[in-house]
Amino acid sequence: MAYYICHCPKRIGLAELVRVAGARWAIEETFQTSKGETGLDHYQVRQWAGWHRHITLSMLAHAFLTATRSKRGGAHLGDGELIALTLPEIRHLLTHLVWAQPPCPEHTLKRSRWRRKHQQTAKRHHYLARNSALQKRM
Repeated sequence: MAYYICHCPKRIGLAELVRVAGARWAIEETFQTSKGETGLDHYQVRQWAGWHRHITLSMLAHAFLTATRSKRGGAHLGDGELIALTLPEIRHLLTHLVWAQPPCPEHTLKRSRWRRKHQQTAKRHHYLARNSALQKRM
């Protein structure tokens, strides 16, 4: 059983309270992703200003990655053999193309394409194996 204690004006309806309580899970998922992808929880600061800067930059990086994924990640390249861009893949591409200055950007993009094709193949085989196991149970 789950319950919530709400302190709000009486004019707020039950449907609005349920909507707000339900939004909690999306917020928790966003924080978890930020911890994994942009280091939201990797700070060692002693003052509020340093903590605030770190959190702000981490959340900005997460917003950028998410916006990039929503704009570019949904489209498959040509033959549909690649999975969509993920946040880790975008972070990996940015690291190698922008900050690390690799000797050959084409190689980095080719490697990303190979890795995403490999992931798509693994995903397809995983689903086939899982479906086969479910059919054997029946």
